[in-house]
Amino acid sequence: MGEEGGGRSCGTTRELQKLKQQAMEYYRENDVPRRLEELLNSTFYLQPADVYGHLANCFSKLAKPPTICKVVGKNVLDGLGLPTLQVEIFCTIQNFSKNICSVVIATHFEAHENTSPELVEAEELERVDAVSTAVQWVNETLTEELRGLVPSNQAEVDQVLRTFYENKVQEDKERKELEKNLGDSTALSPQLLLPPPPPPPPSKKKGQKQGKMETSAEKPIIPAEPPEPVLCGSMAIGAVSLAVAKTSAVLDNNPLYLNIALLKHHQEQPEKLTIPLLMVSLVSCGKSSPGKLNLMKEVICIPHPGLTAKQGVEMLLEIQKQINKAIEMSPPPKPETKKSHDGGKRGQSKGKYEVMMGIYKNAAEMVDLYVDLINKFPSIIALIDPFRKEDSEQWDSIYNALGSRCYIIAGTASKSISKLLEEGSISILKYSGLIIKHTNQTTMSDLVEITNLIDGKQLIAVFGSTEGESSDDSLVDLASMKNTHFSTGMRKLKRLASCPRSLSPSSPQRLWRNTPNSERLPTGVACTPVDSHTTQTIRLIDLEEIFILLLLQKLH
Repeated sequence: MGEEGGGRSCGTTRELQKLKQQAMEYYRENDVPRRLEELLNSTFYLQPADVYGHLANCFSKLAKPPTICKVVGKNVLDGLGLPTLQVEIFCTIQNFSKNICSVVIATHFEAHENTSPELVEAEELERVDAVSTAVQWVNETLTEELRGLVPSNQAEVDQVLRTFYENKVQEDKERKELEKNLGDSTALSPQLLLPPPPPPPPSKKKGQKQGKMETSAEKPIIPAEPPEPVLCGSMAIGAVSLAVAKTSAVLDNNPLYLNIALLKHHQEQPEKLTIPLLMVSLVSCGKSSPGKLNLMKEVICIPHPGLTAKQGVEMLLEIQKQINKAIEMSPPPKPETKKSHDGGKRGQSKGKYEVMMGIYKNAAEMVDLYVDLINKFPSIIALIDPFRKEDSEQWDSIYNALGSRCYIIAGTASKSISKLLEEGSISILKYSGLIIKHTNQTTMSDLVEITNLIDGKQLIAVFGSTEGESSDDSLVDLASMKNTHFSTGMRKLKRLASCPRSLSPSSPQRLWRNTPNSERLPTGVACTPVDSHTTQTIRLIDLEEIFILLLLQKLH
């Protein structure tokens, strides 16, 4: 028994010796003895009142940086009560999983008015499918792809998201090709199909000279380009990229706009940051508006630069009160007749712009109309989407005629950020600036890259919002990437008011009319329409000496 006891004791001793050796190697690999010795020695000389608090602070600086451990996607409602995507980021911090932040991204779907119930129902189904697909991407694949990445490494995160999106695009392309091949194979008839007979030659009237029709015919209307395809679920890419950027800001105890500025300036602290200016839609116009208001889609007011956010809001509220008084005193508009509605359809077939009820002008005539409008109302400082993007000649004409007096900005006439970056050129049309939006597959790195391209061309970057009303206030921080205007909501106004006073208001010189194009208006965005109309709006704007943007009616 003594020998057995001695054997067990010897075995236990060897196991303990082995554990001690492993412990020494483990701590030595992590440099624990040296760091602990230095920390204890320095703590003794400092002799802090809270010794454990001091040690905890020192050890926290030696801890590994937080890493992403889980990404959660949820189906939530936006500010309009419609489904959209929310993304939450969980990080491993000192061996514990913590929920850091969440973001809500607005969908790209437009808010249609006076549309058929069938179209509304179809778009609702498409929206639900897009959000459900995005939630599935986030919870099943992206959370695995991003696990272990450091949130502060935005470029690496965006590259992972970009690769994932490109793979999904390729899968969607292959799926559509397969469906097309299957459809073609089932549509083929076993019988031999005879070729169709050749079309009869065009008949000529007696005595008609050749070439007469060509000279008398009007210039053909360039058909509208099909809308850019949007991959179902792509909003997951933009939402996750924004969520990671916000996570990095929270972990660094910085505001989001500062982290965005560091991305743009290659992690160098910018010398100066400027608070974005407010933009508020005062009048919503359109086909049902009386007189020349039919020409405009919206009238947007920008407070004078140099004012604080609070002063700007007070000014806009006072102007809105004056407009409401003018609306109450104005006679009610005449109801639309069926004839005027049909007239709009005839205008569409003619390819003309409806400037007043029942009055149409072609693209060339619209240039003269805009010039007369600016001559009559010099307080107008910008025209957004004055033409369709297909009317490139008229874009050149209006820029040459008015480019030195007001800004010509492309909104819907421009392309998405992804398309612009893919083509590597933003000089599609001749304009002073273009509206960029953070939506769908647009990442933070894409926003930085596109603004650098715009800066290189000395154009205006207008940071816009999508049609959906997001409950997230990150738009204000993103707008701080450049000196920008932005559309407002209550959460965005509160976020703007919370910006520190160290951010200086925009310099008034940036909006003076006699400065070069590259030094005037910082930037701006489209706003949510306001249900109001009045023919006295222009006179009120002249009296108040405020700055106005006109969002012009698209081709009817």
